[in-house]
Amino acid sequence: MSATDILDELPKLTPTELQRIHERILELEESQEVEETPELLAAIDEGLRSLENEPTYTPDEVRARIAQWTSKSS
Repeated sequence: MSATDILDELPKLTPTELQRIHERILELEESQEVEETPELLAAIDEGLRSLENEPTYTPDEVRARIAQWTSKSS
C-alpha cells in the first residue's frame, strides 16, 4: 500500500482509529531519534564554539557573496 493509498483511506476512519494511527506515528518518530554519542556531542560543541568565534552571515549576505563570486570573469 502506498502513502497515497493510506492518505486516501484516512477520511474513512473513525476518530478512535485516527487517534491510534496518530499515536503510532509518534511512537515511530520517537524510535528514530538520534542517539547522543560522545562524538555527536563533541561535534555539537565544536559547532557552537565556531558559531561564537567565527563570522556568520545572513542568507542575503551569502547570496550576495555567491553572486559576486559567480560574476567574476576568469
